[in-house]
Amino acid sequence: MTELVIRKKFPCPVDAAAVAADWRARGYSCDLFIDPPGRQWIDFVHATDELVSVAEGRLKMTVGEKQVIAEAGDEVFIPRHAVHSVNNIHARTTRWYYGYN
Repeated sequence: MTELVIRKKFPCPVDAAAVAADWRARGYSCDLFIDPPGRQWIDFVHATDELVSVAEGRLKMTVGEKQVIAEAGDEVFIPRHAVHSVNNIHARTTRWYYGYN
């Protein structure tokens, strides 16, 4: 079973090229979201696995019945078909990477 979150997977400051290379080697894409404070993405479901890594800021994430606070350098695994939500709880803009396999 895959862990939901790996703390400090990527060193800070988080390097976009390092995240992209790591994920590409594991079969994932890599793109960037830039969310203002309070932005929420509620009850999404995808047919593929998803990875999320915070570059800057903090996210509160719900994956199924579990909640996690993700900070810079953390990587969160979202299994395919899992209902999940993302909320920028940082006082400023949060930048985060996401990718699908």
